[in-house]
Amino acid sequence: MIKALTFDLDDTLWDIWPVVERAEALLHDWLASRYPRIPQQFTALELRDLSAEVIAARPDLAHDRTWSRKAALQLAAQRAGYAEFDVEGAFEVFYRARNTIEPFAEVRPALERLARRYVLASLSNGNADLRLIGLDDLFSMSLNAIDVGTAKPEPLMFEAASRLLQLRPDQIVHVGDHPEHDVWGGQQAGFHTVWVNRTGRDWPGGPRAEAEISDLTELEAVLAAWEASLSSQA
Repeated sequence: MIKALTFDLDDTLWDIWPVVERAEALLHDWLASRYPRIPQQFTALELRDLSAEVIAARPDLAHDRTWSRKAALQLAAQRAGYAEFDVEGAFEVFYRARNTIEPFAEVRPALERLARRYVLASLSNGNADLRLIGLDDLFSMSLNAIDVGTAKPEPLMFEAASRLLQLRPDQIVHVGDHPEHDVWGGQQAGFHTVWVNRTGRDWPGGPRAEAEISDLTELEAVLAAWEASLSSQA
């Protein structure tokens, strides 16, 4: 029987890119008031793009988005001629705004109902903070790529979740929006998978998830049908 649900976060429980763009704009304003040569030389998007440059130099740290964001800011400061730069203060401005999030309307009510029946955990490649977002009370465990040292779809995060939950992979359903990171990654680890397709995208190819939903209200019916089927086979 299904005993736990693991959820991707960004673009599964909320729309992340408007949040990131707002956070980058606030960071750009903060830099303008303290280190004006940086925003004079780099737009907000160009500051983000510097992450690709620092990752190219350290591909072993590509999974750590906190590190890459800080390293990109430090590189921008150096190129703007600042020998001293408060990278921690700059990142904190971005990080607080990045975690000022409004989940999709159905998310909290659906999670509250699901948490009465299943153990909930989050598995994310990003650096979202459920405590700052206000959903941490619903999750028994949260893992991200920084914690485990690699990103989905690599199996390590799924394996760590199975081990920490003390459940077999076939007792866990992974729910996420990304066909490769969430669906393929979950399948390879032996998890059941549900694809969250909020915008009606076409499936890009490859093995499909066991179910497709447009929001979390549909997940409850999917799980009920699976459990009824499993019970009839027992």
